[in-house]
Amino acid sequence: MDNENNLFEKVSTWLRNSVMLKLLTITILMLLLLIPSAMINDVISERQNLQQEAITEVSGKWANSQEINGPILTIPLLYEYEKEGELIETIVYQYILPQKLNIDGKLKPQVLNRGIYDVVVYDSDLIVNGTFNMDFSFDENHLKEIQYDKAFLTIGFSDLRGIGNNINFKWGEESLKVESGSKITDLISSGITIYPQNIAAKKDQQIDFNFTVALQGSQDLMFVPVGGTTHVNLKSEWSSPSFKGSFLPKNRDINEAGFIADWNVLELNRNYPQSWSGRSMKDKMDASAFGVNLLNEVDDYKKAQRSAKYSVMTIALTFLVFFLVEVINKKRIHPFQYILVGLALSLFYILLVSISEHSNFNLAYAISTFGIVGMISLYALYIIKARKLVIILILTLIGIYGFVYVTLQLADYSLLIGSIGLSVILGLTMYFTRKIDWYNLQSAKQEKLADHE
Repeated sequence: MDNENNLFEKVSTWLRNSVMLKLLTITILMLLLLIPSAMINDVISERQNLQQEAITEVSGKWANSQEINGPILTIPLLYEYEKEGELIETIVYQYILPQKLNIDGKLKPQVLNRGIYDVVVYDSDLIVNGTFNMDFSFDENHLKEIQYDKAFLTIGFSDLRGIGNNINFKWGEESLKVESGSKITDLISSGITIYPQNIAAKKDQQIDFNFTVALQGSQDLMFVPVGGTTHVNLKSEWSSPSFKGSFLPKNRDINEAGFIADWNVLELNRNYPQSWSGRSMKDKMDASAFGVNLLNEVDDYKKAQRSAKYSVMTIALTFLVFFLVEVINKKRIHPFQYILVGLALSLFYILLVSISEHSNFNLAYAISTFGIVGMISLYALYIIKARKLVIILILTLIGIYGFVYVTLQLADYSLLIGSIGLSVILGLTMYFTRKIDWYNLQSAKQEKLADHE
């Protein structure tokens, strides 16, 4: 009976003091803490979706992103051919693009609120002018009639609700009436139509055009480079633009007062001609669009999501400090205490998201770091009861959160900073554990217990 009790006591002592078993337990706890970390990522994604819904709702009432396409001159061609002894007539559209297209615009952004979310919208004043070269040719095989009298111009606007003025379209010396709607929906799904006069009489000439439009939109303002040469100049007070699409500005100036950007696109830079008939070039034209996105200066949810990716590293390093305290200071820490510390570390990201929704990200990060580091430090002071070790823990936590913060600010160098940081952490761990005799650690613990008894 005594032998059984001694065996039980030995097993119980081994379970309590086994370093390998403690490492295994800590590893399992870390894996279990991945569950709340995944739930936190779901919460961040949910808040992102709510933000996008707010943007969609506000944009739907103001005006959605705008893309300007045109003007495009369309001339119907009547072809006649014989098939099985029967004459068949068909209409084919000839599309003609302007030789020159110049757009000068000024964007006046503003931020609208939907609950706690900010949505960037804009008013714009655009001056559009250019030239059509009327020296064009057609496929004359089976061509019966060129219907100049039915020719029309089309200008595409993604969201017609954004047009804020009656457009006065000047065609040469004429002022032409503008009608809502597009007659070439396979090429321009939404836009306006203009009917120029005396096209046949102006053949082989160059005709100037110009118009101004006050256009509202949300976030994006895009242009399709339909001109043989397309020049776009934009000015705005928005200080954080994102230039997007197939072409970047040739010149740009961005500062705290706003931005100025110039694009210059040639016919040779895009994958469609100045004139064609029949087939649609919509996909190629859409692919050539370029413009600007008025970014909200801080996308807090993306930063919070990126910081949450470091949760495993944060938990692992904090647990490593506690484990080394156990080993070096011979102070036992219960697995439940590890769990509480891990949950506190996970809580950091919920605090970060919730506070950043009502303030800027940097302040939210500082408050969350102070709160969590303070909570864990006070708890560790009670557990470890050694101020020197608690100070080391505080410095470690501040170092971890500082490392993550710097990584978030320098997204382009995150891999470099991350690899260097992890190398430094591994090196420090190797340095502080270099004198630990891991093989004799168990026996040293048992001798200390025996002496205590």
